[in-house]
Amino acid sequence: MTAKETARDDRPECNLTDCDGNVFAIIGRVRRVLRKAGQHDQAAEFVLRAKAAESYDAVLRLTFDYVDVT
Repeated sequence: MTAKETARDDRPECNLTDCDGNVFAIIGRVRRVLRKAGQHDQAAEFVLRAKAAESYDAVLRLTFDYVDVT
């Protein structure tokens, strides 16, 4: 198993079905899920990277790197 696969296994599940296309709701939900899972550093990193993203689609792609979207 590669390091990247191991890191992906540590991703907590995150349900985004009720965020209704609101990028701020997505950022907040992912942040809460990461913090609840004890991944405080990843939560802070995600928020910084999401704020720097150039589009809604870029935030969505980034989301899949940090959580397992259900």
